[in-house]
Amino acid sequence: MDPNLAAFLRVLDPEDNSTGGGTASAVAGAMAASLVAMVARLSMGKQGMEPEDTYAPIVEEARQLAGDLFEGARRDSEAFDTVLRALRLPKGTEQEKATRTQAIQAGYAQATEVPLRNAEMCVRAHQLAGELEGRSNPNAASDLICARHLARAGARGCLANVTINLPSIKDQDRAAHYSARAETLEAAVSD
Repeated sequence: MDPNLAAFLRVLDPEDNSTGGGTASAVAGAMAASLVAMVARLSMGKQGMEPEDTYAPIVEEARQLAGDLFEGARRDSEAFDTVLRALRLPKGTEQEKATRTQAIQAGYAQATEVPLRNAEMCVRAHQLAGELEGRSNPNAASDLICARHLARAGARGCLANVTINLPSIKDQDRAAHYSARAETLEAAVSD
């Protein structure tokens, strides 16, 4: 089975305790980007719309975002699995404790960086939807509204995962960097 689809199916499994909000949020962002691409495509060549070269770059970028976010959902699931594996490492000796601590920190860094990157892509999908407002096929207006809502929800869900992981990151400079990026992204979808 395609690994991206497998991660998506884990989100839909209420018995799965490891694939959750970050993965679901990235999937929401992927759906948002797909809707943006669809609305832009449905606006091409329509009477009263802008020239085709206005929409073509949006279609292309949104398609890329949709694929990247769907893959980002899988990466989010894998990042959390990395943390779980690190937490299960032995801690009987000082060397094992040191190895475990290093693995946990690397896992939490990954489990913060991945949803942060996914949030960036969700924000971009939100921006692209905004670029189409008032200049896209009016028959797809509700799809564009859904895209904006999904992109905003995706970004905020990804950022919630960043926020929950930040206290586990012991490197204060790294944590501050992640926090600053997250604040900027939250502001971008606070409309």
